[in-house]
Amino acid sequence: MTTHAPLRGLRVLDLTRLLPGPLATLRLAELGADVLKIEEPGNGDGARTMMQGAADRAAGRPSALYRIANRGKRETRLDLKTETGCTVLRALVRESHVLVESFRPGVMARLGLDYASLAAINPKLVYCAITGYGSHGPLSHRPGHDLNYLSYAGVLDAMRAADGKPVIPTIPIADLLGGAATATTQILAALWQVARGGDGTFVDISMTHALHDNDVVARAMLEDKETEASAAGIPADDSESPSPQLTDIGVGLLNGGVPCYNVYRTADGRWLAVGALELKFWERLCRTLGREDWASRHWSLGQAIGGPDAAALTREFAERIATQPLADWLELLEPLDCCVSPVLTLEEARRHVLFCGDEVGWSDGSEAVDL
Repeated sequence: MTTHAPLRGLRVLDLTRLLPGPLATLRLAELGADVLKIEEPGNGDGARTMMQGAADRAAGRPSALYRIANRGKRETRLDLKTETGCTVLRALVRESHVLVESFRPGVMARLGLDYASLAAINPKLVYCAITGYGSHGPLSHRPGHDLNYLSYAGVLDAMRAADGKPVIPTIPIADLLGGAATATTQILAALWQVARGGDGTFVDISMTHALHDNDVVARAMLEDKETEASAAGIPADDSESPSPQLTDIGVGLLNGGVPCYNVYRTADGRWLAVGALELKFWERLCRTLGREDWASRHWSLGQAIGGPDAAALTREFAERIATQPLADWLELLEPLDCCVSPVLTLEEARRHVLFCGDEVGWSDGSEAVDL
C-alpha cells in the first residue's frame, strides 16, 4: 500500500477473477482504497491455482499470480447463488462506493444484483463491469481471453514475426491495457462525478473495444505498417505471403507454450487464434473437430507447458487447421463457446460487426460520466 493514499476511505467491492479486474482494484488499493475481494466458496478465483508452483501447492499458498494481483486487499467468501449471500452483498453495497465485477453479461441481473437493482440501494454507487466484448452487442455473451481480444481488435495482426506469423505477446496486453487500465480510469472519472454531487453510474468496459479505439500505440504501429507498405508498392495485408504453419513453440502458458492458446495458419494463408485456456473450452473444441483423443492433452491435466507433448500436439493441431480456409473454420467454430477468433487486419476490424452499429458494448463514459 502506498504511503500517499488519496483514495483513503474509499470502499471497493471486488467480485472479479483472474487478471483484468483484480489489477484494476489493485491500482485502487495502492492509492489507499479499502478493497474487499469477494470469492465464491470452494476453489474461488481461478487465479489461485493458475501457474501454481509445486512449492506453493506444498505450502497451501495460492499462485504468485494471485498473490501479486490481490495484495493489499481484504478477502471474504460469499455464495451469491443463495439468498443469504445476496443479502450480505446488498448490505455491503449500502456502505460502499465502488463495485467491480467481471461475470458474463446477464449473470448479475439473474441474481438480482445488476446495476439498476444495486443503484436503488445506493444511488451513489459506481458499478464497473469488465467484459471481453461489452455488456451489449453481437458478441457480448461469448467467452474469450487476451489472445482473442487482440485478434478481433486488429492489434495481433500488427505483431508479426519475420515469417509472417502473428506473435503472441509475452504480456497480456488486452487484460492490462484494455481491461485494468481502462477500468481504473473510468472508475476514477465516475467517482469525480459523484464527488461533485452527481449520482453513481454504470461503467461498461469492453476490453476489445478499448484496444481497438484507445490503444494509440497499437494503432500507430498499424498505420505505419500500411504507410510503409504503400510507399514500397506492396499490399499492406501480407497474409498471402508464404509462411510456415507453425514456428517454434513458446515456453509459457500465455505465449504459445500450449496448443490450446496459440495461433494457427489456415489453408488460405490467414490466421486463427485459439484461446481455450479452460479445459471445458478445449474439450468442446476437440469434440467439434472430431478429435476427442486430444481433449485430455491439456495443461490443466498435467501436460507440461512448452514440453514435448505440447509441441507435438501443437504441430498436429496446426496440420488440421491448415486443411481449410479461415472462413470455413469461423463458420464452424466461432458460434461455439470455445474461445476461437479470426486474426483481423485493422481495416477488417473497423468493418467487423463488433465495432459497427448501435449495439457496440463499449461505454467510454461519455453518457454516464458527464465531465
